[in-house]
Amino acid sequence: MIRAVTSPQACVELPEGTTAKVRVPASSANLGPGFDSLGLALGMHDQISVTVAHSGLDITVDGAGHGEVPLDGSHLVVRAIRKGLDAAGVAVGGLRINCANTIPHSRGLGSSASAAVGGLVAANGLVAQVAPDRVLGVDALVQLSAEFEGHPDNASASVLGGAVVSWTDAPADGEGDCRYFATRLDVHRDIRAFALVPETRSSTSQTRGLLPMHVTHRDAVFNVSRAALAVVALTQHPELLMAATEDRLHQQQRASAIPMTSRWVAELRAAGIPAMVSGAGPAVLALTVDEIPPGLARRAEDEGMLVTELGISGGASLV
Repeated sequence: MIRAVTSPQACVELPEGTTAKVRVPASSANLGPGFDSLGLALGMHDQISVTVAHSGLDITVDGAGHGEVPLDGSHLVVRAIRKGLDAAGVAVGGLRINCANTIPHSRGLGSSASAAVGGLVAANGLVAQVAPDRVLGVDALVQLSAEFEGHPDNASASVLGGAVVSWTDAPADGEGDCRYFATRLDVHRDIRAFALVPETRSSTSQTRGLLPMHVTHRDAVFNVSRAALAVVALTQHPELLMAATEDRLHQQQRASAIPMTSRWVAELRAAGIPAMVSGAGPAVLALTVDEIPPGLARRAEDEGMLVTELGISGGASLV
């Protein structure tokens, strides 16, 4: 029995056969200067189907991650479903789960955050059918999904859709839990999102380890100004995207670990395309009102990169 243990409400058990299906978007974080703060939901989606079973756990994975991810209770989607059910004060006898994944893993497109958000929204979909008064609100979804990664940029983008500004309220003394928050920005209708996705993978924990503990006051001021400008560029003035996506805090510091990514960011920017590392890489994100020049796109594809227009997505939803 998967049972709630932290909810103050009396536990409700979901009947066998209750089903929910979720469509959850990929995401890109940082958007250049907004380290751990800015995010964007992208038009590439995973689908998660969940059915309450009499007992046990049966999980299948198709597409990205097939044959690589665990098929037991340690799978991130399973953990997120359980966390959502627990927060709602709901129990189930067992679960059957299918993950149909399109979002590539370890490429900087938020696959882990999507799994966490998808699992929580799936739990909400199950709960809504039996105990609608216990459905988790958007703020709770942001909080619970961000707890899996320790920062809310990718997760809140997959929850809210569009672009997001997210922030963390951490206790000054280091004691107690962090609180995570986010607000959505409606992206200017002319902005298009392209991704250049290499076959190679990257580890966020490894690339994060390349970042220095301290930065200069000058670089901090530079990034504060560019992150503020990014909000204006994304919502009202896309002609400012080139300046608004400049960064001094993390991209150059990670360049040695993702040399192809860094080179393509530089090449696109030299061609007038506002490009940046997507999250920790190795995917490249380009935000522009124009096409990527065909010659550049062909060269990237010749180097084994998938060049695709993803568009900007809404948040995770039940289907």
